[in-house]
Amino acid sequence: MFTHIMIGSNDLDRSKVFYDATFTALGGKPCEQDERGRLIYDHDSGRLMITRPIDGHPATAANGGTIGIAASSANHVRAWHDAGTANGGSSVETPPCERPNGVFVAYLRDPDGNKLTARTKVTR
Repeated sequence: MFTHIMIGSNDLDRSKVFYDATFTALGGKPCEQDERGRLIYDHDSGRLMITRPIDGHPATAANGGTIGIAASSANHVRAWHDAGTANGGSSVETPPCERPNGVFVAYLRDPDGNKLTARTKVTR
């Protein structure tokens, strides 16, 4: 359904450290940067892009918004969470855990305050 998600950052260097670490923890690659300096992360069939706001105003996080990232295992979710907290992110909600709906999930805020989740379906 979506081709990409674009979020703003006030410090692309800081964001690159955070997102390179978290995407590498999921088995992805560090970002590519386009001619405008935007960070581009390809993951499965989707794309996450981080940019300085085009209008020149400061980037702000969406209140109530969450960006969900698919992970292939609970170990990847844990590694993603650990990489994020070690690289400028903060853990939010609960520690990485299994939810009653059968998913293993973790939540982070990136250095600009954007809320992210990595999740995978629990298989038994």
